[in-house]
Amino acid sequence: MELRQLQTFVQAAQLQSFSRAALQLGYSQSAVTVQIRMLEKELGTRLFDRMGKQVVLTAQGQKFLEHANTILYEVNRTRLSMHEDEELKNPLHIGTIESLCTAKFPAIVSRFRERYPQVKFQITVGTPEELIRMMEHDLLDMIYILDAPRWSENWVKAMELAEPIVFVASPFFWSEGSPGTGHKTLDEILQEPFFLTEKNANYRQALDQYLASCHRSLSPVLEISDTAFIIQMLEQSRGLSFLPLFAVQKQIREGTLAVVEVDNVEISMYRQIFYHKNKFKTREMEQFIAFASEEENRL
Repeated sequence: MELRQLQTFVQAAQLQSFSRAALQLGYSQSAVTVQIRMLEKELGTRLFDRMGKQVVLTAQGQKFLEHANTILYEVNRTRLSMHEDEELKNPLHIGTIESLCTAKFPAIVSRFRERYPQVKFQITVGTPEELIRMMEHDLLDMIYILDAPRWSENWVKAMELAEPIVFVASPFFWSEGSPGTGHKTLDEILQEPFFLTEKNANYRQALDQYLASCHRSLSPVLEISDTAFIIQMLEQSRGLSFLPLFAVQKQIREGTLAVVEVDNVEISMYRQIFYHKNKFKTREMEQFIAFASEEENRL
């Protein structure tokens, strides 16, 4: 039994495909098939059921996956322990959503690069569902998302912080004084033009679900996935939006935007960092998590 066979087996199990595992590992599909067959012969059991182009672990395969992950984890830990005193230099591939990437990542990555200049970053932006699928297929080291609380026995949650989602507008375009003073009713703000993220954004979905529970609906005058564009629209014209507080903190401090308090409406989501339980937490991953947590104390 060889380590490369274990690595191939784990990749095939995660991706449920010999062809995708081959692509990920840089092998030919026939090489992956041969390695799995040799492993099955040595273990004296069938590890996968072939179902068309998809492969699914058998009961014995699922049992062996736990052992394979344990072996690979210990091998990786042993290798890394030989280099604990060396400067961090392994690349990091992190998945996140657009608003977090714009508002949080520049400061975190800049500070990280100042401390560890040899670490190269790859950042992938997508929806939480897309990023979770990539994490589960070992295509990302970790993900940093904003969503309702998520959990799976296959993930390690490294950070969870509540984040208010707020109505915001420019005080210069609000007809009844600063939106940061007093309270508005839901019916009052629904008369205003709204600039919102697209329907697949999770905090937009949270707003739509809340409105539906109140037998209300909202038809925005603008829908776009780019949070920075929405902020510019708010600063330059009359309108409201519904955005994570972290995305507009700078503008609120500068006075170009203000929170509109709406009676009986409080919606929060959670910023969460995950990595797969089978993913060995490298020193680079550990330090990124620390920097992301430290960033909260700097605000």
